[in-house]
Amino acid sequence: MRGAALLLHCALLLLLLLSSASLAGPGWLLVPMDSSQANHLRAYGLAFRLLKAGYNCRWLLNYRGGSFLIPDNILARRAALITGVTTGALPAGGYPTLKRYIKSRDMNDMLLEQAPRLAVYVPPGQDPWDDAVTLVLQYAGIPYKKIYDPEVLSGSLNRFDWLHIHHEDFTGQFGKFYASSRHHAWYRKKVAAFTRASKAAGYPSVAAHKLAVARKIRKYVRKGGFLFAMCSATETLDIALAAAGLDIVPAQLDGTAMTPGAQTKLDFSRCFAFTGFRLETSASRYAHSDIDINVRQLGLNLRKDSFVLFPFSARIDPLPSMLVQNHTRVVRGFLGQTSAYRKTRIKKGVTILGQTPGTDRVRYIHGVLGKGFFSFYSGHDPEDYQHLIGDPPTNLDNYPHSPGYRLILNNILFPVAEKKERKT
Repeated sequence: MRGAALLLHCALLLLLLLSSASLAGPGWLLVPMDSSQANHLRAYGLAFRLLKAGYNCRWLLNYRGGSFLIPDNILARRAALITGVTTGALPAGGYPTLKRYIKSRDMNDMLLEQAPRLAVYVPPGQDPWDDAVTLVLQYAGIPYKKIYDPEVLSGSLNRFDWLHIHHEDFTGQFGKFYASSRHHAWYRKKVAAFTRASKAAGYPSVAAHKLAVARKIRKYVRKGGFLFAMCSATETLDIALAAAGLDIVPAQLDGTAMTPGAQTKLDFSRCFAFTGFRLETSASRYAHSDIDINVRQLGLNLRKDSFVLFPFSARIDPLPSMLVQNHTRVVRGFLGQTSAYRKTRIKKGVTILGQTPGTDRVRYIHGVLGKGFFSFYSGHDPEDYQHLIGDPPTNLDNYPHSPGYRLILNNILFPVAEKKERKT
């Protein structure tokens, strides 16, 4: 009984302290994002939770790794305690002092006023761990809605501020796994399911079905949406758009002949990020185009493969600055169906956010399309260097400080902050 009474006394004391802090007047908790943070990934979830509850937060660009200021109240303190996120209360009058410090340096105090509405393009039946974004959103406690082709084609994208696509093949070539996996049950099941879905939707082929989806995504961004893409979705989306009206699918895959001279008929003006690329038209090669640099053939490994984030002025270039906030500039590389972008294939005007120094390998880019924005991030899983089909899921409890995963989460908050920035 004494033990139970002591626990009750401690709980009441903690509640009293939390209540006292919230009644002492408006204040701020600093969520440091430098090396002092106990869980970088869940810190984003903490900020998101406060935004979802209707509180304003602030994103301190280039200050201690891109720290957050969140309201000092019971909800914030309790959530930080539960999720293991490091916070510290600013002293009375501390915010004006901090604001003057930020203003005097190459930093920015970005207001976050609402939680973005997030959609993730997920095929039916896909495991959450098969997409690094759904994996980290669940780990950080950030809610999202799953959508797929029917929702995209029906116009449901307009309900969301942010869309993520991962390793989808928008060219209708089933990921170019024909040579290695055409006899495997999982591959045959995938082809059959995609073919049925295309016919049910009224399209003559999987390629035509996926092109219609790609066009809807492009329209969504042009009207003001934000697209964050990873892995092969970044490459195949642009290929599908450039090849609209052409058959670029090998006959082994769809039973129809390819358009003669398709390469010379590509329209790169329809693309988000890439231009001048050459198609890979062989069904036996695991590649879609020369946008992707085959890192596997370079003989790299986890110890040798990395890229560097470009430093941006938070005052002059706040938008790209948001996307590279991190506690380190060097990020370990990781492979995917599309592992690195060839620099010569990137359009002028697209901002390079991360690149392997001294090479043509670009890993992270950002651009503008119409009223909207997009970020492309090569590779599949930032903490699984060579993810293979059937590999066990990544346990993010082992990687709470992952710089590669932090880049994903920067993109989650970008749509909210950029709207405020674009009004000024």
